[in-house]
Amino acid sequence: MNNQALGLHGKMSRLRIRRLMNRLVLGMISIISATVFFIILSLLYIIVRKGLSDIDIHFLIGLPEEIDAGGGVGPFLWNSIYILVLSLLLSLPIGIGAGIFLAEYAPNNRIMEWVRAAIESLASVPSIVFGLFGYALFVEYFQIGVTILGASITLALLNLPVLARVSEEAITAVPSAWREASFALGATKAQTIVKTVLPAAMKGILTGISLVACRAFGESAIILLVGGTSSSGEMWDFHLLSEGATLPVHLWYIQSEALVADAQQIAQKTSALLVLLVLFLSFIIRFPLWLSQRKKRY
Repeated sequence: MNNQALGLHGKMSRLRIRRLMNRLVLGMISIISATVFFIILSLLYIIVRKGLSDIDIHFLIGLPEEIDAGGGVGPFLWNSIYILVLSLLLSLPIGIGAGIFLAEYAPNNRIMEWVRAAIESLASVPSIVFGLFGYALFVEYFQIGVTILGASITLALLNLPVLARVSEEAITAVPSAWREASFALGATKAQTIVKTVLPAAMKGILTGISLVACRAFGESAIILLVGGTSSSGEMWDFHLLSEGATLPVHLWYIQSEALVADAQQIAQKTSALLVLLVLFLSFIIRFPLWLSQRKKRY
């Protein structure tokens, strides 16, 4: 009887120790997460506070000035949106399609292992390397100069490995039982992918799209080498062979080489605008997913 009581007491002691350790680890993780979250919010607040109050419609759609104060960032803002849309139109079908192929159709052999390793390696390559490739291809080889077209295609190449890898992981995470249930109901492979697998994997895919879109919107190295450091000087320029400097490049130029009297104010307003646009872009991409989840709950 005493042995049983001692054994029970030992088990209870170990259980209390485990619960205490669990609370300590949970508390440490919560403190670290709250600290990181607070630091990020503080940085965002500092960046936005300095320039947000001075942003007006003239700054958003006005033309930049070379010497006089009071210029806007209209052409650079337009180029940022235009290049982002073009790069996503090129990269989304190919990247998500590659992820579907790797997850659903690709054989499990050594060649595909090499392909996956190559994709992972490309996903970690610095953007400056893609920029040098785009410069060699479009500026040196095709000799079309620094253009919106070259910048868009190079950004699409930067996005492709990440999109393919994220899409593959999201599709692979869908339970096999869902596919088997779809096949049991008479659906084909393509119907199963479109109607069952992709909707279930959409959360992960949208996360990947949000990551590459925000990364492309804030990219500067590729734009500097392939898109140029200036714009055509027109607000709504759809010409693909125009120079394609974007907001990040304009921010670099203002901080390093600009002669305008209000360069510091323009840099602060441009920084605040970039932060707000990246947050808005991330929200817009994920909003349909949040809306569909809300409808399912109710």
